[in-house]
Amino acid sequence: MTELENLTAGKEYYFLDEEVAKRKADAAQLCQEFNQISATDPVAQTKKIKQILGSTGERVSVQATFNCDYGKNIHVGEDFLSNYNLTILDVAPVNIGHDVIIGPNVDIYTVNHPMTVAGRRKYLAQASPVTIGNDVWIGGKSTIMPGITIGNNVIIAAGAVVTHDVPDNTLVGGVPARKIKSI
Repeated sequence: MTELENLTAGKEYYFLDEEVAKRKADAAQLCQEFNQISATDPVAQTKKIKQILGSTGERVSVQATFNCDYGKNIHVGEDFLSNYNLTILDVAPVNIGHDVIIGPNVDIYTVNHPMTVAGRRKYLAQASPVTIGNDVWIGGKSTIMPGITIGNNVIIAAGAVVTHDVPDNTLVGGVPARKIKSI
């Protein structure tokens, strides 16, 4: 298998591989173009973000700065809104439902590196998808780790680091994020 095929299959892959690096560079170029669009031109911003992402609902609003690893692995539903400085490392798919609000400085990761020195020295990585349900609010400076599923009607408190799945109707917060209460 090629490294890109390994990546797509969720297996370990060499992240400096030429095909893998090109895909990331292409996404970086599109993000740079998006980030240079004036905040006073939301029509142009929306057009460009729809070019970057794999799929979106009709109404989507993303504020600059936005960065991603691929873009085409990101799928957002209707009425998606993100504030400033969203980073989505979408080596694996990131599926986000309807009516989702993301605060500023949020990071969503699908990629991780080996726990062994030998694996890191070989420049290996592995990705796991992230799924976010409907009616979710992710507070500012939160981090969503690889392989996480967040249910419907969930609030992630500002600054939380989500390392485990979050069930429907739950408020979580802290590092690592823990259930605060049912909502």
